[in-house]
Amino acid sequence: MKKITILGSTGSVGINTLSIVEKNPNLFKIIALVANTDVATMLKQCKLFSPEWVAMKNEKSANILKIELKKRKIKTYVLYGEQAICQLAALPETDQVIAAIVGMAGLLPTLAAINAGKTILLANKESLITSGSLFMKALSFSGAQILPIDSEHNAVFQALPSNMQKNLGVSNLKKNGIKKIVLTGSGGPLYNFSSSDLSNVTPRQACSHPNWKMGKKISIDSATMMNKGLEYAEARWLFNTLESEIEILIHPESIIHSMVQYYDGAVLAQLSVPDIRIAISYAMSWPDRINSGADFLNFSKINNLSFFEPDFVQFPCLKLAIDAFSEGQAAMIVLNAVNEIVVSAFLEYKISFNKIFEINFEVLMSSCFSEPTCIEDILEIDKKSRTLARKKILSLIP
Repeated sequence: MKKITILGSTGSVGINTLSIVEKNPNLFKIIALVANTDVATMLKQCKLFSPEWVAMKNEKSANILKIELKKRKIKTYVLYGEQAICQLAALPETDQVIAAIVGMAGLLPTLAAINAGKTILLANKESLITSGSLFMKALSFSGAQILPIDSEHNAVFQALPSNMQKNLGVSNLKKNGIKKIVLTGSGGPLYNFSSSDLSNVTPRQACSHPNWKMGKKISIDSATMMNKGLEYAEARWLFNTLESEIEILIHPESIIHSMVQYYDGAVLAQLSVPDIRIAISYAMSWPDRINSGADFLNFSKINNLSFFEPDFVQFPCLKLAIDAFSEGQAAMIVLNAVNEIVVSAFLEYKISFNKIFEINFEVLMSSCFSEPTCIEDILEIDKKSRTLARKKILSLIP
């Protein structure tokens, strides 16, 4: 039985992970759950899974949770704050840590799990793309293992030779007969919108993904295709790829989740219905497979599988992320930080949809940071970039 800690248990990935645990009670045991402020969801999860530990980022939420658990005589220890979250990420008794905290807030807890030598199921791509070199060095030093649970990266993972699965981030693609990796993306809910229509897009429209059920932040990133740019950066680190060894294709049906092209002409693709539980369950049970609860593909009802090259004019955030990766680690930290701020501002109706790219671009182009050499440098660049983004947003508000 694998013992599990979930960082971000009340979010989409966390909830889907717990549904898999519920279907496979003899294979997994929940040791600790971590969330920000969602007391109601966390309370339900504690009632159902009886974790030994819970940590809330917010102190007030933790205190409310303590009271509610005591009323119900649930003996779960409740902590709060970033330090407590990092402690739970490194618990000695835990086998797997699901890293699903959204955004840069997941960096320190994920690194804590790595330094403790855990098997990390990575959904928080920001922790890798903002500190790639440091992240991979920590993995090598600690002996920790990383398994991707983003659907695209998990699809690539499934199509790799077993020796590469065991050595992510260091294996050479060419030496393993691989010509390139193909990341697919649906194009999001706005793929068929004209440029003029994009300026009037509402948060509700941008969050209405045609194929996937996701949280608000990642939904907006999907609509701008910034998410695919961040996934590009994550794939460069995870699979140790050169720029020439990775390709992005738009695949509106979201059936083929990514592909690996080999030098002999063969292409291995992972196909499934668009359900994140498939990727999560494979990582949880790897190298075995278990019941994820997802539906099965019905090939007789699939009429078309289409692929297009991405349009960088319509989705400039994708190109911006690709270029930022080529610029270096500092540029990726800036872009990630600014994007988190502007997406939040868009969701709060403070800026229009097309301002997401404009602010990302302007702050990135005006910033000038040295390449980070330690975690403190990364956090400082992140902090200053967020300040620049907030100032830029304020200057645009009448």
